[in-house]
Formats: sequence, C-alpha cells, structure tokens
Amino acid sequence: MPDQPHSDQPHSEQPHRAPFRPFPRPVLSRRALLAGSAASVAGTALATAPAQLAFAEDAGLVAAGTTLEEVAVAEPGADGTYRRLVAGPGYAFQVREDALDTSPKASRADTRAPLAAFVQFTDLHVLDAQSPMRFEFLHDITGSAFRPQESLTTQGAVSLVERVNELGAGPHTGRALDCVVTTGDSTDNHEQVELDWFLAVMNGGEITANTGAPGVWEGVQTSGSSHYWNPAGEQTDRYAEAGFPQLPELLHDAMTGHRSPGLACRWYSVFGNHDDSISGTLPSDWDGLLAMYTGSWKFTGFADPVADRRLEQQVRSAADATTASAAPEIDRTAAATKDYQVTADESRAPFTPEDYIRAHLAQTPRVGPAGHGFTEANAEEGTGYYTFEIAPGVTGVALDSTNGAGFTEGSLGHAQYRWLEKLLEKGSSRWYDGLGRLQTAEGEGTYFIVFSHHTPGTMNNLLPEPGNGELRHAGWDVADLLGRFPHVLAWVNGHTHTNAVAVHQHRVPERRYWKITTASHVDFPQQARVVEVVDNRDGTLSLLSTLIEAKAPYQGDSLASLYRELSFNDIHADHAQEGEATDRNVELLLTRPGA
Repeated sequence: MPDQPHSDQPHSEQPHRAPFRPFPRPVLSRRALLAGSAASVAGTALATAPAQLAFAEDAGLVAAGTTLEEVAVAEPGADGTYRRLVAGPGYAFQVREDALDTSPKASRADTRAPLAAFVQFTDLHVLDAQSPMRFEFLHDITGSAFRPQESLTTQGAVSLVERVNELGAGPHTGRALDCVVTTGDSTDNHEQVELDWFLAVMNGGEITANTGAPGVWEGVQTSGSSHYWNPAGEQTDRYAEAGFPQLPELLHDAMTGHRSPGLACRWYSVFGNHDDSISGTLPSDWDGLLAMYTGSWKFTGFADPVADRRLEQQVRSAADATTASAAPEIDRTAAATKDYQVTADESRAPFTPEDYIRAHLAQTPRVGPAGHGFTEANAEEGTGYYTFEIAPGVTGVALDSTNGAGFTEGSLGHAQYRWLEKLLEKGSSRWYDGLGRLQTAEGEGTYFIVFSHHTPGTMNNLLPEPGNGELRHAGWDVADLLGRFPHVLAWVNGHTHTNAVAVHQHRVPERRYWKITTASHVDFPQQARVVEVVDNRDGTLSLLSTLIEAKAPYQGDSLASLYRELSFNDIHADHAQEGEATDRNVELLLTRPGA
C-alpha cells in the first residue's frame, strides 16, 4: 500500500484531481503521442525565457543536465485536461543561512574545497503492475494504489541511471560523483521479481517487466473496469474523461525487453517500508495475504459495501501504527466483486530482509564491491544498517528505519540506536553528551551524512517487532541524538515523495544540521538529488543541493518520457510534492565543528 501524507511535509488536504470532462479521445500511436512538435517546442522556448539563476559565487557551475538548466512544466493549454510536458525555466538557486548565526562570507567560493559528491535516489518503486497482491481498487482512498504510469517504472528508472552517468560530476564543484545512495522503497511490494528488476536497473542488465503469461497483460488496465485507465481504449473510463489518450500498444511496449547500462559509480542501498512489508503497509506475517502473491486469484474488493468500507478503514489506520487493527479477513470464495484470475507466477514470491541483503551480496556490480553496503554479517545477524566511506573524511551512515511489525511509518530499534551513538562518538573529535556537556577527542574526526528511508516526522511506529520486545526510538529521539554530534552534516531521507529541506535547530550553532527529503521517482516530479559537500575554509561548510530529472526528453519517442508525462497527469497527482524553491536547488550552510 502506498505511503500516506504525514504532518512534517507539505501536503494538500485532498488529492489533486483533474475534473472529468468528456470529450472525443484521439486514437494515437505511442510514437505519435511522444514525438514532440518542433514548432510547439520552439514556441514554448520563446514563451519561457532562460531563468535568471542566482548562481552566486560559483563561476564554474555547469547547469547542463540539471534542473538549474530546465525543468518539466505543462505545455500551455486548457486547465483540467491532459497536458503535454515541455522544458520550462530551471529552478532558481538559493542560499540558505538558517543554520548560521552570522552572514556567510561572499568570498567563500574563492576558498572552498570539495570534499564529496553523491546522488540520492529514493522511492523508485520498481513495480510489478500485474501482481494479484495489490489493492488498486482503493486508489480513491490512497491515490498511489493505482498510477496510470505504473507499467513503466523500470523504463523510468533506467533513464534516471542514464542521467547520472551522463552527469558524471557535481554541477557546482566538478568533483566526480563518489556514489549513489538509494534511500528505500526501491521495490513496491517486496516481490522477488521487483528486486531482480531493481538490481538490473542499478547494476546493468536486461529487463523484461512482465509477470504471469508471457506477452499478455493481466493487470487491472485490461480488466474491463472503468475505475482504471485503459490505454487501449476498449471502454470509456474515468481517466479518458480526464483527457487521457488512447495508446493501444502501450502495455505491449511496457512488456518488451530493454537494457540498463548500470550506474558508472558505486551505489549503496537502504531499506524502505515497501521493501519490507505487503504493499509497504501490511505486516508480512499475515499468511492469508502472502498466499495471494504467487497464486492466480486477485482480490478486487467485497461484494458487500459494508465490508468494503471496513477494509478501507483498516487500510487508512494501517498508515498509523498507533491505531492499526488486525489483518483484514478476505474470503476468496464469496467476497470478491468479480472472479478475477491471473496467471500464477512463483517469481512474485515476497522476499525477506535477509533475501534482500543476500541478493545484493550475490551481485557483481559494474563499479565497487559486492553488497552495496551490506555485509555477510548483516545477513547473518538480520541487521539492515551499516556505514561506508563516501569520500576520504566523509562517512555515510545507512539506517534501517523500517519496523518488522509492518505499517507505513518507522522507528529505530534500541540496538541500532546504540550502534549509531557509538559510531558517531568514535568518529567525532567533539560531541555533546546526554547532559549537553562538550566532549573532545584527539584527531580531526570524520564528517557524517546519515541516510534513512523515513523522515524524522514519519518515525512514530513504536510497536515491537514480532518475536522481539526491543525498545524502539521515535524520529524526534533520533534527531536529537544526531544533534549531539557537530560532525553530522545532514540526515537525508525520502518516504513522503516530497522535496523538503529544513534545519535541525539548536541554540549551539555547531549542533545544527540539515534534514534533506527528496521527492520520489514514481510520482511527479520524478526527481533525484545531487549533494556536494564543500569546506569553505572560512569557518563554514556548505551542502550544495541540485535536483535532476531522468535523461528522457520531455517529448520524444521514449517510454521514460511517457512515464514522466503520465505521472504529471495522474488524477491523484499532488504537484505540491515539488516543494518550494528553498527545498530544491539550494546552498545549505553550516558552522564547521569547533569554528
């Protein structure tokens, strides 16, 4: 089940919906839809003059291939109908001084030294859209239960990999990218086949995004239901009424094999709730639901509307572990609204956290060591957290914020919390104890960038894991722990599918750090984030954040282009997930520890 909105990120009260306005639907080939008109693009270019970007002191900045240069915007047209995308002015670049008590020196660009450059992927949601273990019929309850673009997740993810390989270096400093970190929800429904596709996207390889019968689409888009977008146009549906075109060959093309080049730099993997539970929401120890993964029967709702409402309530509450109820009871003999059968497929079997780790260890990556951060000890001990070197003097800390009890939100187990505390103490030259007293050690220490799937505000699931009564720590507790260590520069995360950047405040300037949340690559705006760490050599540090989009053109003969366009037009799309200007292309200043 998709993640729900949370209070620490901007969300609208209701999902955005385009009004349903029936009008004749053109029957187009995919090529005809995707091939952009040169005249249209030229006209748009004239209408949108180059952005006046406040690049400030970075005279050597290379904006090409980033959202500093251009960003997807809707082609001018009538509101409320299906919109094509074109290149719009790039996002402005802004300097954020929230974490400083004094203004930064304007000369810092003349003295700064790059320390590290990495890319954050998050919430790729590589998705088996034909799986019987999905609840698409609830997409009015939670919009991402069904997305019109969901058949194209692998094509979109490959295009993002291509963008990173083409970029090659940080746009501000020119430092070669040290690594990519994907902060969870790499799969949508923790199916083995989704994991296989994800690893092929990241490491390189052939991908055929099809399960069940070879060459036959058995997902809800061919179910005959008007509740979903039917790209073949065999019946009128609510998406057609919102202006979605007919693309008769789309699903065939989605199942056609394609290849990923794999990332040209090291990459590291972090657990998300969708990598660890049924639809990212329901606990994986609910055996009645587990059997549905590899079977042929698909649940499409209850015939009894009262039972349907009860299930909806359970799904709503499942997003909040403090009110979650027991597993929904599904009687396959009498409950379904229709007899919906698919071809059974063992490749859909759900993987366990150990399976996830061992699959990473078994890979031969294009670059870097096997495991992508995970070790044999992680597999044997059942731990999903580890540390790694981003660059000399800059250490990455990968946390596992998922909770084996299930449900959308997260927390940290006590053993992981204590491991984190000891790790930060060992790597710091100065820190503050639990009473706020300054502690020091010899040496310079290392800077830390902390990665997790969940944001601090979405870590309130304190339920004990099955068979484990371990104390769990909420997000505010983890945030305060990190604030004791001046060498922590940032906590980088995802989960909410929204761009958001905030400072963790403290009266002591060196105890402040940045909380950086990046939008997903399944919902619009489908972005990733480059972060360059620099020492300004004036008593401050900067994190230079730049958003990037997939390499696919805004209009072109590319399934990845269509993937982006459909996500923009999804009737449940929340365009507020782009965030504000201060959440996107920004310089984030910090006081250097001890300065």
